[in-house]
Amino acid sequence: MRTDVLDTAQELDTRTVVTGRTGLSAEGLTARRRRKWASVGPVALMAVLSIPFVFPTLWMVTSSFKPIGEILQKVPTLWPANPTVEAYGEVFRLQPFAQQYWNSLYIAALVTIGTMLVAAMAGYAFARIRFPGANALFLLVLVGLLVPSEVTIVPLFRFVNGLGLINTHWPLIVIPIFGAPAVLAVFIMRQFFLGLPTELEEAGRMDGLGRWGIFWRIAFPLSRPALAAVAIFTFLKSWNLYLEPIVYLSSKDMFTLPQALTQYVDAYGGPMWNVQLAATTLTVVPVLLVFLFAQKQFVQGLAHTGLKG
Repeated sequence: MRTDVLDTAQELDTRTVVTGRTGLSAEGLTARRRRKWASVGPVALMAVLSIPFVFPTLWMVTSSFKPIGEILQKVPTLWPANPTVEAYGEVFRLQPFAQQYWNSLYIAALVTIGTMLVAAMAGYAFARIRFPGANALFLLVLVGLLVPSEVTIVPLFRFVNGLGLINTHWPLIVIPIFGAPAVLAVFIMRQFFLGLPTELEEAGRMDGLGRWGIFWRIAFPLSRPALAAVAIFTFLKSWNLYLEPIVYLSSKDMFTLPQALTQYVDAYGGPMWNVQLAATTLTVVPVLLVFLFAQKQFVQGLAHTGLKG
């Protein structure tokens, strides 16, 4: 009997010490550990699943500092044995890469800004302005998503050639803003504006604002999450555009980056792998910066862009 009493007292003392130190009972500590491991498990799983996506990019960056012989060896290595920046110098020596970089940068910026403005106005019109045939016209616009760019490239080339704009950047700027590539942006903006409360517009009308004032002062500022999603989609598409520059451009100083990357070949027409990897590493920097600065708004824009209407 006395032994049982001593064991019970000892257990109570242990619980008292644990509770005094941490503010939790033994059961509470166990529950906390379980929650901790439950949160660590999904993170570890996502880290493992991200390896197939992260590893190629990491290998590209590290291999850009390798000599060509080390890249082509039978047993590939992740880290360079003899790091060198010679390939980065070759990138700018073999062709006007700085000019080509600027070409892609300013074209993507103009296309992104222009698409945001046009898509916002078109999306607001489809969402808020009621006119005969609005739904039919919107369905007709959505058909642009189903038409591959390869189908329209020949008539567009003939049209651009008739205007004398071949080997200029105008087709790479104007056509994406007003053509089929902007359809997805219009759809995203329309769905976002459908979710805005109508009370905001009514308050604007009471303050004396017209349709244009309501759009610029109320609807457009509130659509920043959707605009961020449109900006990322549009910038990536313009930055990676490959077919159209091949069709419209012919001189190296007018090339964009996707077209320029194919020009790093040796005398036999084989790829210069270390130089291509160095040039490609430089091309991913703006994409990463755009996504890092706008990722929060990008997620919010997708979350608010439902299927209403």
